[in-house]
Amino acid sequence: MTWVGKQVSRREDGRFITGRGGYTDDLKRAGMTYAAFVRSPFAHARILSIEIDEAARMPGVLAVLTGAMWAAEGRGEMPTIAPVRFPDGSPMNEASRPVFATDIVRHVGDTVAIVVAETKWQALDALDKVQVDYEPLPAVVEAADALAEGAPLVHPQFGTNVTLINTVGDEAAVKAAFARADYIGELEVVANRITANAMEPRTYLGEYDKSRDHYTLTASTQIPHLVKNWLADDSLRVPEHQIRVVAPDVGGGFGPKNTHYGEEAAVLWAAQKVGRPVKFIATRSESLITDAHGRDHVTRCRIAMNKQGDILGVEARTIANLGAYMTAFGPSIPAHYYPRVLAGLYRTKAIFCHITGVYTHTVPVEAYRGAGRPEGIYVLERLLENAARDLGIDVCEIRRRNFIKPSDCPYETTIGVTYDSCNPDGLLDKVTSLAGYDDLRREQAQLRSQGIRMGIGLAGFVDCAGAPSRIAAKIGRRIGGYDVATVRVHPSGKVTLLCGTHSHGQGHETSFCQIAADTLGVPYENIELVEGDTDRIANGLGTWGSRSLFLMGPAIARASGRIINKCKRQFAHLMECSTEDVVYQDGTFELAGTDRKMTFTEVARWCYRGHSYPEDMEMGLEETVFYDPPARNTPSGMQLAVVIVDEHTGLVRVRDFAAIDDCGKVVNPQIVEGQLHGGAAQGIGQALMEQCTYDRDSGQLIAGSFMDYAMPRADDLPSFRFESQETLSPNNPLGVKGAGESGSIAAPAAVVNAVVDALWDLGVREINMPLTPRRVWHAIRDAREQKSPCGARLPSGKWESDFRNLAATSS
Repeated sequence: MTWVGKQVSRREDGRFITGRGGYTDDLKRAGMTYAAFVRSPFAHARILSIEIDEAARMPGVLAVLTGAMWAAEGRGEMPTIAPVRFPDGSPMNEASRPVFATDIVRHVGDTVAIVVAETKWQALDALDKVQVDYEPLPAVVEAADALAEGAPLVHPQFGTNVTLINTVGDEAAVKAAFARADYIGELEVVANRITANAMEPRTYLGEYDKSRDHYTLTASTQIPHLVKNWLADDSLRVPEHQIRVVAPDVGGGFGPKNTHYGEEAAVLWAAQKVGRPVKFIATRSESLITDAHGRDHVTRCRIAMNKQGDILGVEARTIANLGAYMTAFGPSIPAHYYPRVLAGLYRTKAIFCHITGVYTHTVPVEAYRGAGRPEGIYVLERLLENAARDLGIDVCEIRRRNFIKPSDCPYETTIGVTYDSCNPDGLLDKVTSLAGYDDLRREQAQLRSQGIRMGIGLAGFVDCAGAPSRIAAKIGRRIGGYDVATVRVHPSGKVTLLCGTHSHGQGHETSFCQIAADTLGVPYENIELVEGDTDRIANGLGTWGSRSLFLMGPAIARASGRIINKCKRQFAHLMECSTEDVVYQDGTFELAGTDRKMTFTEVARWCYRGHSYPEDMEMGLEETVFYDPPARNTPSGMQLAVVIVDEHTGLVRVRDFAAIDDCGKVVNPQIVEGQLHGGAAQGIGQALMEQCTYDRDSGQLIAGSFMDYAMPRADDLPSFRFESQETLSPNNPLGVKGAGESGSIAAPAAVVNAVVDALWDLGVREINMPLTPRRVWHAIRDAREQKSPCGARLPSGKWESDFRNLAATSS
């Protein structure tokens, strides 16, 4: 291979940095109109009436449409494609997100009606004239409150706010481990509620062709083919062959654009009603109250160890706040994605995790970069670092004593997840060398003598990515795990890749073409990539979950192999020889032992001439591969954060950050590093400042604008230091693993571990994320006053009985 492994500059960056990107909002259509949505100002209220006549008479208004009209036409709602069953096998309490609320609104921002007007401003002006009479109802926004006796019910038909209960692992084995433990460490931790705030807000353009009865949606989405399926089957409910979905350049996805939104269906419906194209562009505040949120767990967890620091068992009992409705992947994130990483990089002998999902009057929860894995790794790595300090064992040494060895792989954890390959010792060696760990510890002691509190925190992780279809089916997922690539060679020898994935920052236009250049043996510049158009691409599941390269790389390679084999047959036919005598190298087909040869382009032309080709071979040069992997891949990594904490103000500054990522074979080092930079920035943001904060009494989103929702800026972040470790995956021919979420998975734990390290001697053992100056200052004060450390809000009572009672009353 001559291209795979090279640091090739990203092709797509040229158009992005010069303003030539093609985003949905850049599109102009003849007669285009604009949509605005009436949103609920209440977290919970009954809709008594909706008056639209005055709004309909406003200047420029073309239509005002309501949920009653939508329902009268037999339209539907958004799907849940990853349901979870209760331990007794009964289905979860499933309430899908509606396109329009018709009787009850269940969170601030719930959609009530749509206004279509000639201009965006006319549509927004008309919103004020839609008169909705609400009867406010009590609301509940925190997970623990949702389980309290007498709590307001989000969906009264279930008689409870419990959405799901899932248990993973062996409870009896964990009990035995804790019974024989020399040390038991306990924590109550929070995975705070956050959201993506992508550079490009959600934007949709709906078009309807009356002559063909055909709908076209252009959308800022990660999953165009899935959106098409869901429009046909679930929401809009028109035949699938009458729908086209196009996802052009998308300015950031991060998970919230990995689900189906009512606005996608609504703009198509509105376009059909008014007979003109309809565009919707979300405002920033609108995004904060409608885009899916992420995380929002409260967990009581503990670890059992012997005197030598060996991990005997880990137990976690978690309440996951899933918001007001189910989303596509929402319930599976806490139920499946979160517990399966609780073994981490370690030979953990027993694990038990109890998860309770609850409804609240908040924005629904969906995947957010990492989706369950940051939550699980945070539990494990916080417990481990606190245990190391309690036992007086260096945090590096305690990890080494428990690491899985490369020779153990494929390694099956006690909860049934198989690691394809890993080398934790190598990760730790590399990150401590990269960061200068021993020097940092000496500097820490020196600064402490000067009254400066420096902390050093580590966190390691194993990710699980690219589940094959049969594994997805076992956990109840209603979509597969495959993806689709078509390799089309034109008569000129130029190549088009048509892939079912979608690039919104991952650099597919570069890395996929690098793979094709090597596997086809053609110049890199002769290859183009097409994604994001359901009319041009056979099928696909989009890009999410660190799956794209793991699936698309082998699909491209397999399709390319078929192309080469077909070219060999064409060349052999022309040379009147056996295909076994044909050699292909450096873009040239040769008859072995002779000087007879043809270039790839020359053979490609013959495949389209039609008058001389093998009788049992079709003309043309195009191959489509549906690739389903044999098993998951397990990326891994180790991150190290260095912080300075001002004990007088509580301000935390991340001074240094180093990380080693093992994503198998690295196709393009620059792209991997870029993905890790972005993921680490988001993980640090979660640790220090990001939070979707709700008022507990009213259910109002307090962090409803960028004045209140804090995100890290350049000066909040250090210069990252990254290196790769290549432990090839045996589960695909390229040896690649996922990389897109790695940076975000361990960063929150590494940063919080560092802050606790800085404040350990003061008695601080845990601070809830985000570690704002106020929270850190209060933790220092409380520790000095010997108050309980700041912990998560969980039901009061004994450690286990809370969850036993919960399971008994909610099943």
